[in-house]
Amino acid sequence: MTLRETVGRAPAPPTGSGTRRTYPWLVFALAFGLLLSDYMSRQVLSAVFPVLKAEWSLSDAQLASLSSVVALMVGLLTLPLSLVADRWGRVRSLVVMAVVWSLATLLCAVAGNFHELLAARFLVGVGEAAYGSVGIAVVLGIFAPRVHAALGGAFMAGGSFGSVVGVAVGGSLAVHVGWRWSFAAMAAFGLLLVAVFRAVVSERKLDEYAVEPRSPAASAGGRAPFTSLFTSPALLCTYVGSGLHMFTPAVLLSWTPSYFNRYYHLRADEAAVIAAAFVLLIGSGMVICGIISDRFTRSRADASGQWTAGVAFCVVSLVCLSAGFGLASGPTSLILIGCGAFFAAGSSGPTAAIAAELSHSSVRATGLGALTVANNVLGLALGPFVVGMVADHLGLLGALRLAPLVYLAAIAALLLGRRLHPAGKLRLDRLALSTAR
Repeated sequence: MTLRETVGRAPAPPTGSGTRRTYPWLVFALAFGLLLSDYMSRQVLSAVFPVLKAEWSLSDAQLASLSSVVALMVGLLTLPLSLVADRWGRVRSLVVMAVVWSLATLLCAVAGNFHELLAARFLVGVGEAAYGSVGIAVVLGIFAPRVHAALGGAFMAGGSFGSVVGVAVGGSLAVHVGWRWSFAAMAAFGLLLVAVFRAVVSERKLDEYAVEPRSPAASAGGRAPFTSLFTSPALLCTYVGSGLHMFTPAVLLSWTPSYFNRYYHLRADEAAVIAAAFVLLIGSGMVICGIISDRFTRSRADASGQWTAGVAFCVVSLVCLSAGFGLASGPTSLILIGCGAFFAAGSSGPTAAIAAELSHSSVRATGLGALTVANNVLGLALGPFVVGMVADHLGLLGALRLAPLVYLAAIAALLLGRRLHPAGKLRLDRLALSTAR
């Protein structure tokens, strides 16, 4: 009997092959839409940085703190809230999260000073904390593993696409009707979408379409221990490599509007539109790099392809961004920065697929939550804040020139993880057998 047969057989698929194919993609579309809302609410702030700086006389470090506090709360709360979702119900948890971040974004619209806005952004972070990990666990659970890197990259790219919409729409609203309407519009979109999600998606339907259901032991209360997510060296390398590789994309998401405002002398709305195009490149790269990674892995006899692809994407982005920000402002610089942005978060799909593969199914959302913690603490929170602090001393351009060097540490972690992957798979197989007994 195979390990898969030992752990548990998949239930018979629902009747109607058309429905079988359609419903998973509907779930993906709605989960992706909520991730758009998540990042629209998070990144709309970047579009109004120039307006807030002028209106409230804020320093770059204060502006960075408004951005980083969200990622910091995501980093602190993702693991406990992902664990709650694994036990309380993933769909129910996603609904509560979306309601919280949407209402908190509405509070941003009525903030009267820096400290009130900081408190509202804190609540946005609380609501968004575990959405990425729980949402992707829901999506990957109803699709075959052969497309996990592509889906992981596409799902996580929702962050970049949401940032595009948030920055572009937010910048336009800020200039024409005031920055408060930028936040109000994002809040309204989130509340509308979560109502649709709640009406369509349920735990029962997800169980019917699950590709790898929880084992009988897990459903009876026998789960893999939480500590299994932190005793696998290969998994730890995945977390660290993924988090460090997100440092530079986070910098680009937060600071490109200000970069174009200061060095290309564009108005806030014009800078937001140009920056949105570069953010779109980041999101597109996540999707396409995920597809490339899946195909590259299927062409090899082992699973090293995901690691190798992740390293390659980091190297290309490091070279292009370092050269682009090192040149004087102009077309050549923009082309190189655009190429670097395309590959900047390309390792997201491969690392998500690796984390899912090396995590036991009963704690998979929590495992992906650990990945989200690393992405937020080492990347999305640390990147914008560090660059803001450095920019106060060296100027924004000087800080942007240094940011891509963090890829060197990410590359080292991914290369180490590639060596440790076979031992990680063996460890997981033994864990699956022990929890099935």
